[in-house]
Amino acid sequence: MNMIAQNVLAPPTPRSLAETGLSTVLMRDILLKTMFRTNMDSVSGLSKLIALPLTLTQELIDMGRSQRLIEAMGTLHANSGGEMGYQLTDGGKARALDALSQSEYYGAMPIPLDDYAAQMKRQSIRNIQLTRPQLTGAMGHLVLPPDLINQLGPAVSSGRSILMYGPPGNGKSSISNGIRDAIGDRIYIPRAVEYAGQVITVFDPIVHTAAPDTQDDPNSLRKTGNKFDQRYVYCDRPTVITGGELSLDMLDLTYNPTARTYTAPLQMKSSGGVFIVDDLGRQAEPPQKLVNRWIVPLEESRDILALQSGEKFEVPFDTLVIFSTNFHPNQIFDKAALRRIFFKIKIDGPSQSDYLKIFSIMAKKRGMPLNEKALVHLLKVKYPTIDNVYANYQPIFLIDQMIAICEFEGIPYQMTPELIDRAWANMFVREEEIQH
Repeated sequence: MNMIAQNVLAPPTPRSLAETGLSTVLMRDILLKTMFRTNMDSVSGLSKLIALPLTLTQELIDMGRSQRLIEAMGTLHANSGGEMGYQLTDGGKARALDALSQSEYYGAMPIPLDDYAAQMKRQSIRNIQLTRPQLTGAMGHLVLPPDLINQLGPAVSSGRSILMYGPPGNGKSSISNGIRDAIGDRIYIPRAVEYAGQVITVFDPIVHTAAPDTQDDPNSLRKTGNKFDQRYVYCDRPTVITGGELSLDMLDLTYNPTARTYTAPLQMKSSGGVFIVDDLGRQAEPPQKLVNRWIVPLEESRDILALQSGEKFEVPFDTLVIFSTNFHPNQIFDKAALRRIFFKIKIDGPSQSDYLKIFSIMAKKRGMPLNEKALVHLLKVKYPTIDNVYANYQPIFLIDQMIAICEFEGIPYQMTPELIDRAWANMFVREEEIQH
C-alpha cells in the first residue's frame, strides 16, 4: 500500500492560458517550434505534445492564425475523427526558425518556477511519515542489528540529511536502497520549469519512473484518471545514486550551447525524493568541498542556481540526502560540516551469529548445502587470520566462489574445508603480493 499517495495534492489542470502562468509569446513560440520539429498538424496530437488541454491548444492555434503564422489546411483528417489539419505559413516557419535559434526547446509547456515551488511544498519529502513495519518490510532481505532500524526510522521520517559510515561491504548501499523502497509513494514531476523566459528540463526517464496511466481503470472509485496538469508526470519519488563519479559541476545547471537549452542538476531532479552520495571520499573533489556545496540547501531547503548570463535564482531543495562512506567522519570532515549533517549512523559488520544467519540464508538461496565441518574450519581457522572481522558481503562471495569451483570440477555443489580455503584465497590479496 502506498503511504501518502492520496495526500499529495495534484496540480490542477489550467482552465485558461493565463492560468498556465506563462507568457503567450513563449507558449506561441513553443507551439510553432513543436509544429516545425514534429510535423504534427492535428489539435489533439499537438495538445498531447505541448501538454495543454484541447481548448487551450486550439486557442494558441487561433492566435497563430490571427497573426498569419498558422493556416488551416482546409482538409479534414479521415484518420483523426474528422479533425481539421493545420500547418505553418512561410511567416510561421521563419518565426519558428528564429525561436529555435534562441532555444531548441519544444514540446511540453514548462511550469513557472513559483508554481513548481508551490507544488514541491505540497509533496515535500519532509511530509512523509514512515512507520517501523514499512521500514523493516523494505529491509526484509537484509540481516540488520535491531538498533539500526531504531536509528534509521526517525532519520528518514525527518527528511533531513543522513551520514552512514563504517567498514566496506556491510550493506550501506543496500540500506540506502531499502530506505528508497520504504518511502514508496508518488509525486508530480514537471517535464520542464521556466524562469525568466529560460526553459529548464527536469523530467528524466533515467531518474524518474512514471506511474502507469490510471485513466482506464473502471474499478477506480474516484475517477481521477489523468485529471491533473499534464505538464507534470506522475512518478515514484525519485532516487538519484551517485558514487565516485560525482563532481561539483554536476550540481549546477547544465547548459547545452548547441541547443541553447538547460537541464536541471542532479539534486533538482531528485526533488521530493532521495539523493544518495555513495562512496564519499572516493570523488576527485575532497568530501569537505562537496559537503560545503550542500550546506545552504541542507539548512535552508533552497538551492541557488545560475543561468549562462550569470543571473542567480532560487529553487526549492527538497531532498533526503544520504551520504555513505567507508571512512571515519572525523577523517574527511571538519566539525562545522559534521554538525550540519543531521544524523550520523555507524553501519558495522555483523556479529558472528548474524554472519552465520546471512551465510545460511545465502546458501539456501543458491542451493548450496551447509556443512558443519567446513563452517567450523571457516570460523576457527580462517577468520582468526583477519582478527575475526566479519562483513556482510563475505558469505555470498565465498558461496559463489565455491559454486564456481564445483561447476568447473563437474561435481555437485558442496562445502568442504578445502573448498573454503580456495574460495578464501580469492577474497583477499596477500600483502606480500603488492609489496615492491
